[in-house]
Amino acid sequence: MRIEQLEYFQTVARLGSLRRAAEELHLSQPALSETVRNLERELGVGLLDRRRSGARASDAGRELLPHVAAVLEAVDRLRQAADRQHRVSRTVRLGTVHAATVPLLVPTVHDFREAHPQTQVEVVTAQQAEIHRLLSEGGLDLGLVNYLTGDDLPPDLESTGLLRGRPVVCVRPDSPLAAHSAVTVDALLSEPLVVMRAGYVMHRYVHRLLRGRSPAFSYSTDGAEMGKLMVAEGLGATVLPDFSVIGDPLERSGALTWRPLVDDGTDTDTEVLMVVQRRRSASHPRAARDLHDILLERARRYRH
Repeated sequence: MRIEQLEYFQTVARLGSLRRAAEELHLSQPALSETVRNLERELGVGLLDRRRSGARASDAGRELLPHVAAVLEAVDRLRQAADRQHRVSRTVRLGTVHAATVPLLVPTVHDFREAHPQTQVEVVTAQQAEIHRLLSEGGLDLGLVNYLTGDDLPPDLESTGLLRGRPVVCVRPDSPLAAHSAVTVDALLSEPLVVMRAGYVMHRYVHRLLRGRSPAFSYSTDGAEMGKLMVAEGLGATVLPDFSVIGDPLERSGALTWRPLVDDGTDTDTEVLMVVQRRRSASHPRAARDLHDILLERARRYRH
């Protein structure tokens, strides 16, 4: 016996119609009818009187309805108690590749803190492959990762798009590149370049963008946040998704600015997609579900 069988029977009895119950439950009518029949076979009792005018609880069904309601109320109390426990004691672990951490993740954690004052959020910085491994093994509740146009998404993870943007050149306002309305790849090669290490999506993008050509000088670092700090300190330029730069505190304070890349025969039309991921086959705790929903809402507000 499954909880949803009891819920479905209770809904049909309340509405007096398999059709209306199927609509409310977002099921097909045959699927709903078969589920209730399976419950009847399991209990050995006819729960519904099925007629042309609708489906009504049978005499036996009406006698059992208070017991069904009691079971469902007990299950609801159990779920509420579990939710309260998660609110009080759980640590939510979120892995991130650190692009858009400041413009997106920090406001999200702030909102989550207000809703879950006793729940800790552990932010784990890692490369995409490590985040996927930890999600699959249960070491992370959520992961923030980036993909390029045409990349395949892992089938064992549920992926929800958050932000979509184009790679841009991130520079100091006094950089020679900032004097241009847009930056060509040739111009980018004339300045020192801060690149992400191998294993990051933007490393793969820049490698493809340059097509074997070398910049005047280059640095290698982990993650967008360190790259932006190095640029702000005058070490060069870097290439990041626009959503990682626009709205960043360094950009708002005037320490950084950005310019679009222009097409000079290289790969400047690629988009970067940031997604939030979680395991498909897992039962997600309330706190992790709430953090997931707040991320979606914050991303929607960021886009507008």
